[in-house]
Amino acid sequence: MGEDDRIRLLAREDIPLWRKRLAELVDGPRAQALITAIVLINALELGLRTDADVLRAIGPLLHAIDLVCLSVFVLEIAAKLLTYRAGFWRSGWNVFDFAIVSIALVPGSGPWAVLRALRVLRVLRLLTVVPSLRRVVAAFLHAIPGLAGVVAVMAIFYYTAGVLATNLFGETHAQWFGTLGKSLYTLFQVMTLESWSMGIARPVMVSHPWAWAFFIPFIILATFTILNLFIGVIVSTMQELGAAQFDPSPSADLAAGLERLEAEVRALRRAVGARSPPVDRHKA
Repeated sequence: MGEDDRIRLLAREDIPLWRKRLAELVDGPRAQALITAIVLINALELGLRTDADVLRAIGPLLHAIDLVCLSVFVLEIAAKLLTYRAGFWRSGWNVFDFAIVSIALVPGSGPWAVLRALRVLRVLRLLTVVPSLRRVVAAFLHAIPGLAGVVAVMAIFYYTAGVLATNLFGETHAQWFGTLGKSLYTLFQVMTLESWSMGIARPVMVSHPWAWAFFIPFIILATFTILNLFIGVIVSTMQELGAAQFDPSPSADLAAGLERLEAEVRALRRAVGARSPPVDRHKA
C-alpha cells in the first residue's frame, strides 16, 4: 500500500490497534528495505537457474532460496490483506503484486506448468517496492493519453509508407517488400536503423538508383521526428508530475481559506475600532 493509505488507516479510530501495528510493520521502511533485498536475491537466483552447470552444482540451494523468497512474498501479501481488507484491492500495485505471486504458486506439472516460467516476473516487483521506479511507471501511464495522438500519426505514416514501398519495390525485392506485411516489417527494421543501409537500402538501389529518395525521408520522419515525440511527451509528463509533487506554493483551497481569514480579520479590526471611544489627548 502507499504511504497515504497507511496514514489514513492509522488515523482511523475504528481500526483495532493490532491492525495499525501490522500496517506499520508491513509497510514500514525496514520492511520495504527487506522486501527489496529479497526481490534482488530472487532475481539473482532466477538468473543462476538459466546456467546448466550452476544448476547441477547448487540446484538444491537455489531451490531452497526460491522457496524462502516465495514464502516471504506470500506472507507479505497475506499480512496486507489482513491489514487493509477490501482496501487492498483499491491499489493497482497491490493487484500487480498479487498476480505475480499467484503465478509462482502454480503447480510445476500438468497443463499449467508452462506458467511456472513466468515466475521470473517476480523481478518486476522492484517496480512496486522502489518509490522512484513507481514514479517512472506512473509517469509513463499518465502519458499514455498524450501518446495516443502520436501513435495515430505514426500509424498513418507507417501504413502509407508500407503501401508505397510494396508498390515501388515489391516486384524486384519480394523477400522484403513482396506483401504489405513484409514491407511493414522491413520498414520497422529500417526505422530502428538496424542494417538499413548495407542490408536494405543499397541492395534496393542496385535495381532502383533513386530509392534513396524514399529511405532517407522515411528515416528522418519516422526515426528522428515521430519517435522523439514519444520521448518528449513522456519527459514532459514526468516534469509535470514532479512539479506537482514538489510544488511549494499553497493549493487553491488553502489560498482561498487564507483570503477569507484575512477578510474576517480586517472586518474584526474595523468593528473593534468603531466601538472604541475616542481618546482625549489633553487628559492623557
